Amino acid sequence: MKRKVYQDLLAWKNKGADKPLLITGARQVGKTYIIEQFCKSEFNSFLEFNLQDRADVVSIFNEEINTQEKIDRLELLVGHKIDFENTIIFFDEVQVSEEIVSACKFFAESETEYKIICAGSLLGVKINRFRKPFPVGKVNMLSVFPMDFEEFLWASGKELLAEQVRTCFATNERMASALHEELLKMYRGYLYVGGMPEAIADFTENDNDVLLFNTRILDEIRLAYLSDMNKYIITPLESARIEAIYRSVPAQMANASKKFMYAKIRKGTKGRDYASSLDWLVSSGMVFQSHMVEKPGIPLKGYQKEGFFKLYLSDPGLLSNALGIQAGTIMLDHEFPQKGTLAENYVAGQLRASGKPLFYWKNENTAEVDFLLTTDQGIIPIEVKAGKRVDSPSLRVYQSTNNPHFAMRISAKNFSFDNGIKAVPLYAAFCI
Repeated sequence: MKRKVYQDLLAWKNKGADKPLLITGARQVGKTYIIEQFCKSEFNSFLEFNLQDRADVVSIFNEEINTQEKIDRLELLVGHKIDFENTIIFFDEVQVSEEIVSACKFFAESETEYKIICAGSLLGVKINRFRKPFPVGKVNMLSVFPMDFEEFLWASGKELLAEQVRTCFATNERMASALHEELLKMYRGYLYVGGMPEAIADFTENDNDVLLFNTRILDEIRLAYLSDMNKYIITPLESARIEAIYRSVPAQMANASKKFMYAKIRKGTKGRDYASSLDWLVSSGMVFQSHMVEKPGIPLKGYQKEGFFKLYLSDPGLLSNALGIQAGTIMLDHEFPQKGTLAENYVAGQLRASGKPLFYWKNENTAEVDFLLTTDQGIIPIEVKAGKRVDSPSLRVYQSTNNPHFAMRISAKNFSFDNGIKAVPLYAAFCI
């Protein structure tokens, strides 16, 4: 399947691939598939080592010898001299070996033109808990997320439709009514299926019919996520706390305040006891964290209020699955309690897939805007509505208080630009 991250990989290659590339991302987002596709297509020679299965490679790098000797032994292991200038080496599940990540400093500084890619489903967690010297400044970092809605359209054979969405977003021209309704239907299908490549492949192979979609795929991914929580932890208690946070996210998103509250996990819970567990989840890519800002300024990170944040699941399909929402409820556009929650989580995922950090605004009263986006025109507030009812008193409060260049409202309504508000259909969130 076509992935945007392929262009990031090409950009790394075209810059000479002079530093090793470390790729992070949650399990099942398609890291291995796209890296293998890239390596096979763009290089004359390709070596791949999945370190979960290659204890012999891990053992070589664990030895108390210099890195050049380790490379020499790696050549002996593969049985031939390696033409490093024309060969790309991919270490998959590299979180298994801190020594290989540390060796990236050698690869970057060596006169030999090594081309190295390292990836792993829990690499982000491992990096944050590194014991050995991390090669700061000697690696390039890249994150892979679930497929966004545009990639979902590509996979569904709707590339021309995706181009039309981008055109309307840029010009604020209305989408043709029939296409608008078709895209909203596709959006609802995406809410149910999500952006995991395996899930999308099953959906497209079954004629884009949600009733034929194998929901066991999402069940198994969620179970795999829970099993991952026992890896790279400090204590067994931390594993239990990681799982407790993760399981509480769907329910907490439905809170009136939407703010994540540790006390909702268990009565008497203190945030300081769960801080490292939360860091684990965010570093793993399994949840996204959005920080609250009361008085927006650039950079937004400098204005966030510590201890006030929201959490989102990394994939809308996993959220729908966790909530047990039926296909008909979503596809028939029924009203249900979590409808707004799903829409907001979806937009959070589209923003993160585009590389945007997440922030939201709340004043000292009750006004709250879902997202803040830093642009060349200043900070733009973004309000998300799940349907066509778009009254936004909080957005008006933000506009009158902070006077943004314009505001953005994402909803089921068509494109327009009126009264300083850019109206963006839900299916066009990937354009932001």
